[in-house]
Amino acid sequence: MSDLDDRNVPSGRDSDEADEPVPEAAPERTEADEDREKIPGIETPDISHAFSQAQFESVDRLAEPFTTREDRPEGEPETVTNTDVQNVVAATSATPAAALSGVAGAEALNPESAFNDMRDPMVAADGSRPTKKEVVRLGIGFTLSAVLCAIPWVALNSIILPAVLENINASGKESMLGAINAVGSIVALLANIIFGTLSDLTRSKWGKRSPWIIAGGIVAGLSVGAIVLVQHSYGAIMFFWCMAQMGYNIMLAPFVATMSDRVPDKFRGRVSGFYGAGIAAGQTLGSFVGAALLRQGQSGMNAGWMMGMGVFALIGIIVVAVWPREKSNEDEPREKFSVRMLLMSFRPPRHAPDFYYALAGRTLMMGGYWMINSYLLYIAQDYVFAGDSDANGKASALIATMSVITLIVSMIAALGAGPITDRIGRRKLPVALASCLFAVGSLMPLLFPSSVGMYLFAAIAGLGYGTYNAIDQALNVSVLPNPDEAGKDLGILNLANTLSTVIGSLLTSGIVLIVKASMGVTETPKQAYTVVFIVAIVIVLIAAWLIMRIKKVK
Repeated sequence: MSDLDDRNVPSGRDSDEADEPVPEAAPERTEADEDREKIPGIETPDISHAFSQAQFESVDRLAEPFTTREDRPEGEPETVTNTDVQNVVAATSATPAAALSGVAGAEALNPESAFNDMRDPMVAADGSRPTKKEVVRLGIGFTLSAVLCAIPWVALNSIILPAVLENINASGKESMLGAINAVGSIVALLANIIFGTLSDLTRSKWGKRSPWIIAGGIVAGLSVGAIVLVQHSYGAIMFFWCMAQMGYNIMLAPFVATMSDRVPDKFRGRVSGFYGAGIAAGQTLGSFVGAALLRQGQSGMNAGWMMGMGVFALIGIIVVAVWPREKSNEDEPREKFSVRMLLMSFRPPRHAPDFYYALAGRTLMMGGYWMINSYLLYIAQDYVFAGDSDANGKASALIATMSVITLIVSMIAALGAGPITDRIGRRKLPVALASCLFAVGSLMPLLFPSSVGMYLFAAIAGLGYGTYNAIDQALNVSVLPNPDEAGKDLGILNLANTLSTVIGSLLTSGIVLIVKASMGVTETPKQAYTVVFIVAIVIVLIAAWLIMRIKKVK
């Protein structure tokens, strides 16, 4: 019985004494009552009339015991049906999933409950408490994947693929690259949402993420390898590049969701920092490797496609082997599978403005990045070395040197930014400042349209991009509205990667085409890339402003 059962609550008429009112017993007076009566203006409250009967019953329900199989009194029901009580007790436990595991029939935690924001920072969202060694293994897996995937992806997307398209049609290379990136990005966009959601719904003895990570890598690898056989057919290249985009995002969506599932809040900034450092290192090494392969001619380009096939086909298997094994989730509760349930699973989160500020901010920031970096070979050829008879050779050497500069500064930024933001407890402001730093770097080629300007761009923008990559993923995880739908929601946030490629490709190719048409020329004029840099600076600054609009993250 609760202590509140001693209160005097009017109980109406008894059935045996319907004609006689039941007298109410006068409450026993205490010294506190007498003291309150001595204070002018304060009236002693009558507890029996302070709450309604429904409110008293609600208080009684919160007093229900949280019993387990071990401590359940004989004769008491084994199941606690009050999910409010379950949520309170589970949220104040070190491991919410463990707290509920001993209760037969206990319902899953209510993700909309404010109590669930009180998780222990050393406990992951899946309820596990990983050891230090396991966190290190998770960090190694994320970093290794970031490095190994970024090298062939950037080498192929920014160097080898543009060179292949230039061999097919030199005068239409910009529009061809823009179209292939746009179509591929739409495929990637759909794959990210669909397979991120399907991974949320997957129940298997290997967990819900690992099977998709392995399968996606294999699809991406085989698709990239097939391009080596069709390098003279634009249509075939587009088809297999889209297949590669699909496979890569089948792998990427559950891969990123793993950070939300298995990395505790306490270490998320650090793991995100190493992941960002891996991306920065891999992308700059990718530019270096791509430039080196391009100097070897057709044999080097073929080697690039084969490198991509090997890396993507194996990376999912390698990462899953490095990580602590994902536990079986066959017993994890899930709504009965149906077409309606599947369609509702794709519904974007509602009433989550911070989520959409993060999405828009990352989309524009990465859009500005890809406006420049997707066309780096063409910028070097037609902007920096315009009119030079050896523009192709000098462009490869410039890109290789830029990649070394970017590698150094981005590694320093990425490795330092994660631990620093963990210590100061801030994500939003550093991400916005990193965007502004990238904008300053993009200004350098405008002020110095030469190799010097591009080296300054590599140093300053690389510093900003390295910082951004180190902490943006941690920011994205912090704005997720529902941890139970992390795969889907992170898949939507990862649309920024896809949409940014579309925005970057379409804006740059569109600007180049408009400038060429207005000047009545077929060769790309230097002025076209002047406009490209200006537009990139503007949208990156807008991205910084959007990030600062986020309210629930410091």
